[in-house]
Amino acid sequence: MTGPAEQLIELKRGAHEVLPEAELVRKLARGTPLVVKAGFDPTAPDLHLGHTVLINKMRQFQVLGHQVVFLIGDFTGMIGDPTGKNATRPRLTREDIEANARTYGEQIFKILDPARTKIDFNSRWSVELGAAGLIGLAAQYTVARMLERDDFAKRYRGGQPIAIHEFLYPLVQGYDSVALKADVELGGTDQKFNLLVGRSLQESFGQEPQVVLTMPLLEGLDGVQKMGKSTGNYVGITEPPEEMFGKLMSISDTLMWRYFELLSFRPLAAIEALKKAVEDGRNPRDVKFDLAAEIVNRFHGLGTGERARDEFIARFRDGAVPSDVRALELAIDPAGARLALILKETQLVPSTSVGYRMIEQGAVRVDGEKVADRELTLAPGGRHLLQVGKRAIAAVTLHAKG
Repeated sequence: MTGPAEQLIELKRGAHEVLPEAELVRKLARGTPLVVKAGFDPTAPDLHLGHTVLINKMRQFQVLGHQVVFLIGDFTGMIGDPTGKNATRPRLTREDIEANARTYGEQIFKILDPARTKIDFNSRWSVELGAAGLIGLAAQYTVARMLERDDFAKRYRGGQPIAIHEFLYPLVQGYDSVALKADVELGGTDQKFNLLVGRSLQESFGQEPQVVLTMPLLEGLDGVQKMGKSTGNYVGITEPPEEMFGKLMSISDTLMWRYFELLSFRPLAAIEALKKAVEDGRNPRDVKFDLAAEIVNRFHGLGTGERARDEFIARFRDGAVPSDVRALELAIDPAGARLALILKETQLVPSTSVGYRMIEQGAVRVDGEKVADRELTLAPGGRHLLQVGKRAIAAVTLHAKG
């Protein structure tokens, strides 16, 4: 096993905080495998690249010789973590939870080593805890301390309801660390409060408290909001290779480096070398090709990334039209037509107003380039590859009316 100083450098890669860092160093110095826990509530059947930020960190611990626990929150998922929400989150049924959880095992082993991964369910101990146990956990925290959580505090000040069961979520999640005797717990920055509750409860139960390692929330394709299905700015790890590749090529050159740090398995030195090459004149598009191919290969097998790259080049750079793209002809005013109208006439959007909105949201591309000008006008005589979102694509030849 690598020494503690070298391990710390790798484990801090991309991390937001390690609390307390000195305790992690002491744990690593023992030279024995640590129990590293990360919890995932099965609120949706498919994982996206935002979820894999934590899973990639789990993989780093595995490579360094530690045991990871992929904890499926089948019990906490029925409570619903309100983190980041300004309202009570709907509770999932047991049927929803079980259906979603079944897909996780298949997906995570695209990244994790099955031999060093334990999949567990927190219902295994949470159900046995019972009413008396829950009351005992509730006695460990005051309402005042719960209101230190930013989202609870905002809702309380704003007069928005907070259901009693929501206070139970951090306590039940914290008890997971007690049940697993976790040495380290991983989570997003929005989970910091819950992770620290785990430390506190472990001390209450006479255990050595876990180290908390938080990872940043990955920005979605828009580079602004965190990646999520509700905002549509995500890359699902079960999506077809061409869709994954195309979505990754849509991110900005600046955001690309964030994705390299959090999603790529390349050494940091190799990423720095790529940055230097771009600074010296290498086309950042070609570097983005490498990133997109690496990620597609991870989830679909070696060679799929390169094939998706070739398809992308044929579609967006060389002007060739793949066989699955509709070829249309449209007669427009000799003076030209606004793009939003053309999108409507070619049935890529249901209405001109939706066309304008999609342009404003950055979801429209013309010949592979994202359109920012909602008033963009196209002239007759041209042939363009138009794309709205990830699926609506057409090759359109424009003619003048009359």
